[in-house]
Amino acid sequence: MGMAKIHLITGGQRSGKSAYAEKLALAANEHPVYLATSKVWDEEYQKRIERHQDNRSAAWINVEEPLEVDKLDFPSKVVLLDCITLWLTNVFDRCAYDAVQAQKMALNKLDQLFEKDIDLFMVSAEIGMGVIPMEASTRRFVDVHGEVNQYIAQRANKVSFMVSGLPLVVK
Repeated sequence: MGMAKIHLITGGQRSGKSAYAEKLALAANEHPVYLATSKVWDEEYQKRIERHQDNRSAAWINVEEPLEVDKLDFPSKVVLLDCITLWLTNVFDRCAYDAVQAQKMALNKLDQLFEKDIDLFMVSAEIGMGVIPMEASTRRFVDVHGEVNQYIAQRANKVSFMVSGLPLVVK
């Protein structure tokens, strides 16, 4: 394992993952990096991103990078990566939806990110807790996402699972 001190915050959609991670990062450093990984998919999604941006105080150093999170030099030792789920979507897109190549690329990039001397708060959804998706490509994504979450959790110093805005300590 590299030098990064990792705290994985996971949970369902609208479970409070981002708000909790933001609170932790701001408590750790007065000017943390907010590493946003989402692409703009459509007009509604652009508005969602803008709401997230508007909610952040001036304390944040905002960095938007949809794919190459491993190649960044951070201007702060505390980094909040929000989120693995959207980043992994971008990795899948780059790999033409080849699950094997996407997982290989994702783990390689994570290994490089974990070598950095940073306190890394990582937000990731737990998307595999419901029904099995009907479409094969979606099943492949959910499978790889679960494997990636496990990979991060094994390397993490701390893991929190969010339920209705409340953090449960997993590790």
